[in-house]
Amino acid sequence: MIQKLFKFLRGFIDQFLGLFSNDLGIDLGTATTLVCVKGEGIVLCEPSVVAIEKSTHRVVAVGEEAKKMIGRTPESIIAIRPMRDGVISDPEVTEAMLKYFITKVQPRRFLTRPSVVIAIPPSITEVEKRAVIDSAEHAGARSVILVEQPKAAAIGVGLPVQEPGGNMIIDIGGGTTDFAVISLGGIVYAKSIKLAGDEMDTSIMEYLRKTYNLMIGERTAEEIKMRIGSGYPLEEELSMDVRGRDLIAGLPKTIAITSVEIREALADTVQAIVDAAKSTLEHTPPELSADLIDRGIVMAGGGSLLRGLDRRIAEETGLPVHVAEDPNTAVVRGTLETLNMPPQLRRRLMAQTKLDF
Repeated sequence: MIQKLFKFLRGFIDQFLGLFSNDLGIDLGTATTLVCVKGEGIVLCEPSVVAIEKSTHRVVAVGEEAKKMIGRTPESIIAIRPMRDGVISDPEVTEAMLKYFITKVQPRRFLTRPSVVIAIPPSITEVEKRAVIDSAEHAGARSVILVEQPKAAAIGVGLPVQEPGGNMIIDIGGGTTDFAVISLGGIVYAKSIKLAGDEMDTSIMEYLRKTYNLMIGERTAEEIKMRIGSGYPLEEELSMDVRGRDLIAGLPKTIAITSVEIREALADTVQAIVDAAKSTLEHTPPELSADLIDRGIVMAGGGSLLRGLDRRIAEETGLPVHVAEDPNTAVVRGTLETLNMPPQLRRRLMAQTKLDF
């Protein structure tokens, strides 16, 4: 009886103190973490990277500062990504990262803690969900609400997800590409593949290694992808100089590469995304498929900015494809909208999903 009373009082006090904190929405991405604050909008966008000391496991740097250390740290320090393929690979480091970001956007006040909405991949397991919740709570969250990333992205780009009509979204992040058909506030069908922006970077690194015996790092591969990467032939092909280390001579080396070569390097990943989009359409009920003929497909996430990828998907599916405005922030904007929703509507958005792996 005393324990129940204590639990009730603790919950009441926690909710009361919550009135003095600003609730947060978090897009906990493999490559980038974005945080928005209720009433303020997006306040943080930093890489999901943490630098730690090997011997003590002490956190040295987080976010942008830690990303600058990738490939440049002494042996005593390693820069790691605690998120892999859209899920937590290192709970302890993820907790430290979340704590840093939450404290940065909302410095701790006396006994106040924010309620947090976190976007998660639709393919996440119950164990992984628990890891996300525990990490956020230990990082200082008063309560944690989980919403699937494609659903958050659909809300963030303004799709009418509550209406009885089909809405399809493709969210291409760093670790996963998520596909979902949404109607009446719920996901009718969802599919997730572990091929996205990071895999594109790896493909570029492998291509240059095999073709030119040139070793480059993740940051250089990402820059190449952004500057001359494409998923469809360009009207005017691009080129750029790339610096790396010659694997034979062991010396610094500079080569010139073209967008045609990088498109070849990305071909397998791009084709896998196209095939998954077609598979999602094959599992969509006929009535909702008819809606998609008019509404088309919406693309979000940083990977949707790859030149010509929207045109490639449109050509292979026969449907109009639209890249969302500011696709990088679609998911976190969706978490912010979720925070503003009435509790009953919010519960509908947290309904279970039919998954396909």
